[in-house]
Amino acid sequence: MSSLKVISLFSGAGGMDIGFRRAGFDIAVAVEIDPSCCETLRTNAPETPVINKSIVDVTGQEILDTAGLKVGEAALVIGGPPCQSFSLAGLRKGLDDERGKLLFEYVRVVRETLPIGFVLENVKGLTNWDNGRAMQLLLDELGKPIEYNRQTYKYTISTPQVLNAVDFEAPQYRERLILVGNRKGKTFKYPAPHVFEPHKTVWDAIGGLPEPEEPSENAQRIAETIKARREKYGY
Repeated sequence: MSSLKVISLFSGAGGMDIGFRRAGFDIAVAVEIDPSCCETLRTNAPETPVINKSIVDVTGQEILDTAGLKVGEAALVIGGPPCQSFSLAGLRKGLDDERGKLLFEYVRVVRETLPIGFVLENVKGLTNWDNGRAMQLLLDELGKPIEYNRQTYKYTISTPQVLNAVDFEAPQYRERLILVGNRKGKTFKYPAPHVFEPHKTVWDAIGGLPEPEEPSENAQRIAETIKARREKYGY
């Protein structure tokens, strides 16, 4: 088991967690509101404790206790707060939407658990919502000094960058804002896009799969819940 313990927020079905596991980290706890996603998390990573609650209702101390960690021991807090409020494809209510305010619940957990660093992922639209107001508020909150145990901590935040998944050999054009910070005073260098042509296609990725079978009763049952889940959880 790696000593690089990670707190995963807004974990979804665990896609971001998989990347960090492959990089050598250990997901010490996952926080996710959607019970279907929690079932997926528990099935695919039974060793990871899952907190099935809204982040609004979870304290940093509960997260640390569940992970078996103390303040300052986590290597990272990671996560992608709900992005529909800032997405160019949505209504763009931003901080006027309750989901948009969840960005600052992420900040709260960082401040309460004091990890060595954090990685936040969100949509490109966060960069220019209300002329950059949301982004500036986020950077200001993450950059505020933290007083703990008679010491002062402050996160060094690297300039946010928008990365496109297709530039890293994923079969999808998917731009995402990545924000990285640490309390060691280090400057993070974002990975450079891979230079290759042509880009990998969806057919390259799944073209060799066998013909699909008829959906199972379980798949059909879950499909019927998608509309209500989108309305309740926002995705």
